[in-house]
Amino acid sequence: MQVTSLLRFSGVCPFLGHSSPATLRAMANTTHTNGSALTQSALGCPMMGPKLATISASRSYASVAGAKEVAQMHQSQKPASEQPAAAEPAQSSSTKAVHAKSVDARRNAAKAGAYDYQRFYENELEKKHKDKSYRYFNNINRLAAKFPVAHTASVKDEVDVWCANDYLGMSKNPVVVGTMKRTLDRYGAGAGGTRNIAGNGALHLALEDEIASLHRKSAALVFSSCYVANDACLATLGSKLPGCVIFSDASNHASMIVGIRHSNAKKVIFKHNDLADLEAKLATVPKEVPKIIAFESVYSMCGSVAPIEAICDLADKYGAITFLDEVHAVGMYGPSGAGVAEHLDYEAHRATTDSPEPVKGSVMDRIDIITGTLGKAYGVVGGYIAGSSDLVDVVRSYAPGFIFTTSLPPAIVAGAQASIAYQRESIADRRLQHLNTREVKRQFKDLDIPVVPNPSHIIPVLVGDAALAKEASDTLLAKHKIYVQSINYPTVPVGEERLRITPTPGHTTEQIAHLVSSVNSVFEKLGLKRIADWKAAGGRAGVGMAEDLTPEPVWNNKQLGLDDGSAPQMLSKGAKGAVKDKAVEVAQKRLTHLLGPEAGPALSASASASF
Repeated sequence: MQVTSLLRFSGVCPFLGHSSPATLRAMANTTHTNGSALTQSALGCPMMGPKLATISASRSYASVAGAKEVAQMHQSQKPASEQPAAAEPAQSSSTKAVHAKSVDARRNAAKAGAYDYQRFYENELEKKHKDKSYRYFNNINRLAAKFPVAHTASVKDEVDVWCANDYLGMSKNPVVVGTMKRTLDRYGAGAGGTRNIAGNGALHLALEDEIASLHRKSAALVFSSCYVANDACLATLGSKLPGCVIFSDASNHASMIVGIRHSNAKKVIFKHNDLADLEAKLATVPKEVPKIIAFESVYSMCGSVAPIEAICDLADKYGAITFLDEVHAVGMYGPSGAGVAEHLDYEAHRATTDSPEPVKGSVMDRIDIITGTLGKAYGVVGGYIAGSSDLVDVVRSYAPGFIFTTSLPPAIVAGAQASIAYQRESIADRRLQHLNTREVKRQFKDLDIPVVPNPSHIIPVLVGDAALAKEASDTLLAKHKIYVQSINYPTVPVGEERLRITPTPGHTTEQIAHLVSSVNSVFEKLGLKRIADWKAAGGRAGVGMAEDLTPEPVWNNKQLGLDDGSAPQMLSKGAKGAVKDKAVEVAQKRLTHLLGPEAGPALSASASASF
């Protein structure tokens, strides 16, 4: 809702006349079960209430009155000067409370000569709105039984979700859910303490062993999230290594940037994936000075993939250690799902998938620190680091982010281990996810819809304008029942705003067709730039460039099973992807010694489905 549109009618509406733009925005973005606080206040207005109720009922949205409709409601009324003096619209109790609180805070501040905190909050929020970086949070409730479908604020209003990070649908995989239920019954809801005080259970240790084995490292450490893992690890190592210099890719995630800042180590930023720039900067620091090269394997907003092996070569040459964030790659790449580093030596790792021993000389073996998440492809929550025993022990012993926080609940760590074990045994989900990604990219290209070129599973549809990107997202949700989040500055550069799409193995051919036709319709309606338009403008973000920058996909045809006919089939409407019996059995056996012989539900491919 455009607050500026509402303020034009402040003379008609006493509530609008007494409320600041920031207060209105705050109310608009404070959501409850039945809509935003602003909507609830408006429902109590004798002028707007009946019309809002009619709009809400017709759309099945709880809070969808647009600025245009609100303006029309006020325009239909007489000017303020013609309104009877006693005709002031009634305000709901929540509206009065919010308004009174704001006024009282200002009065008290003025009387006492104290700092005006409320004005500060409003000004900061106003800055976010002016530069189009204010974030809006949609009410999306994913349905386990209907993956990848969700309902909005209204349980009857269902939409297709196309931007979730639950890349493989493991959050509702029956072996994961069953394991978590059984763990809840046996160990309860919470961990009971920090890792060093009553919160260090056998399930936590088993998960860390699983992760270390996945990456073929000697140790691993689990955190509450990978944001915390990245922050804690980089801050600890950067502060402890004497005179450490950290070389950071320009596109690194905020968690790494914050960790580097917390380390107080010298920071050197190198251009994204630019080996020449990295080497030039490494060469300025003596070899004997401790160095960390921090980078990601898959960059989530553009989908680019790092030249991991070449960075390892530079690390060896200049005496640095490597810190690789595989957050958007674990579960998604490699024969075991260990990430891009494993995938780069696909056949060597595939031949020894049952061994926890490193493949000597492999790219994954050369990486010193690998971080990953349990909350994306593995469908649960949490993060981790993996590396040598001594390195991990240093972080365990010194990192406040690990020491001074309650450990993850037993059900979470058990579910995460079951998920990792399942994906280590079955390759079908990630194969199908990448096949769906290829298909969506192909259909977009056929319609001249601009996708930032990359070799990964991320599909960034370039819009190039913050307001239009949000409008495109809103239109897809309201008109086409498709949820795709817009991505604006500062997550991406100004002028490179986009829609970030992530297919899953659960999306059907019909859902793909609906997505593509809907995005095409929105492009037509809003007049968004096509590939040809970007080309005429000189190109942006790799789209429409004179030289075709589209790289070969990380997954090749042979690895996807396209050469020998073993590739999984894309799902059609009503079809279900079968849970893999052997993978279920392997996952259940991992936890038998703690949860008993029935660590998960009794499943069969014919009786249960993954999607």
